Parts: sequence; C-alpha cells; structure tokens
Amino acid sequence: MGRRFFVGASLSLAASAALGQGKPVRFTISGALEQGSLALGSAPPGALVALDGRPLGVTADGRFVFGFAPDQTKPSLVTVRYRGGGGDSRSFTPTARQYEIERVNGLPQNTVTPPPQVQARIAHEAETIYLARLSDSSGSDFLSGFDWPASGIESGVFGSQRIDNGTAMSPHYGVDMAAPVGTPIRSPADGVVAISDDYYLDGGFTLIDHGQGVSTSYLHQSQRLVRAGESVKRGQRIGAIGATGRATGPHLHWAMNWFEVRLDPSRSTRKPKPDPL
Repeated sequence: MGRRFFVGASLSLAASAALGQGKPVRFTISGALEQGSLALGSAPPGALVALDGRPLGVTADGRFVFGFAPDQTKPSLVTVRYRGGGGDSRSFTPTARQYEIERVNGLPQNTVTPPPQVQARIAHEAETIYLARLSDSSGSDFLSGFDWPASGIESGVFGSQRIDNGTAMSPHYGVDMAAPVGTPIRSPADGVVAISDDYYLDGGFTLIDHGQGVSTSYLHQSQRLVRAGESVKRGQRIGAIGATGRATGPHLHWAMNWFEVRLDPSRSTRKPKPDPL
C-alpha cells in the first residue's frame, strides 16, 4: 500500500540525482516553515515520501504533511521516490522563533502541584492523549487549512515558558482565547473525534483527528457536544468555553499536533483571527 520505502543507499542515490545532475526538484513544500509549524508537501501522484527516512502517508494526488518541532534547529530531509523511477531529496531548516515568558497566577494550587492520589489518573489521561496522537489515519481533512475555533481575546501564545503560581512549568504548547463561559467552540476543519472526556488538568477535553497524524485539541470546556468516533464538519459546534481543569478563568486552550510534534495552530489558519467578543 505504498508504505514500504527505500532506505540507506537509496536515499543517498536520490539526493545525488537531485543535486548532482542539476535537475529541477519535482516536489514542493509550503507553509510557514518555522519552528512549531505544519508543512504541506505536494509530489506527483504515486510517489513515495520519507522524512528523515521515516515513511509518510501520501494521498492519491500526491499530498503529504509533516511538522517542525518548536525547538528544532536541525534540517529535516524530505526524500521522494517517483512512480516511474528516480527521486529527489531536499533539506528544510525551520526559521527560529523567539518565545515569550508568561507568568500565570491564581491557578488552583492542586492543579499546579497535584496531590499524590490523582497522579495515577493524570498519568493515564496523558497516556490516552499520547496514544490518540500517534494515530496515522488516511484522512486528508488538514489540506483545506483551519479556521479559528472561537472568538475571544488571545490571552496565551504558543511556545511561551510558563511560570504558574511561581513554579516553572513546561512550555505553553497552544493558543489561549479568553471569552465568557458558554462561548461556542467550532471545529476548524473536518475530522473525526478521537477523544471527548473530562480530564483532571485539561478539564473538558476534545481531540479531533484530521488525518496523517494531524490533530487538534480543545481544553477547559464547560460543555462537550461531540463524542468519540463522531465525524465533524468545519464550523460545527463541538463545545463551549469554560474554566475547567487547570485554568484561572474561562478560556479555550487550542492545540495542534503532528503525531508527537507540538505545533502552533495559529500558523495553519486559513482565516484571520475573529474580532474579540
């Protein structure tokens, strides 16, 4: 089914074909091409594609996707083998970003330093999310880009170092939109709901699979209006903004992943951010 791929010497030969003979490369990569961004590729139909030797899913018309990690400084090597023979390789180094430091005070202390009796629950929920993000479904709903899922004031940016109640935490891998409780959250693209549940840290949580490892997540909801396994359409209401889990007030934390790679969803939107409420 096209998931087998050449490795080792074949990769070197493909690179030599592209660079040594001076032929034009027959595939393209588009997107922000910076740390924490999603990259979209296009190759002739029937091509096989690998990222650093890892096979990628490819649609029937030759479209594929991958992500640059938030702290990535090394280049990513994209290698394409064409149906009729031959191949090309190109390296892409993401543009570096400067991330902010954000201090958040007033969080429930039991969510900053959870008590021992909930550690097993938190670990199980984290594992559930991790496994869902490893799904490599054949969908291609990510191709049409993403809308902003809710109105609100942007209160948190992607990649910032978080200091919660004076405690240094992991970077903030998402975009926060502050708005009143009950503000509608709408799916930014078509997809399939992989998780819809209430979690200790994330509160009302929904994860949507958009195909080929691309997923989006919605945290701290006061209402969840979709269930796991349900197909959703762009613009469909999937929940409502709340202040559940580790939150100081009502807001939506919107996250995006390519498998385990954390991405900035604001870099993949096809429509501008809506006006604040």
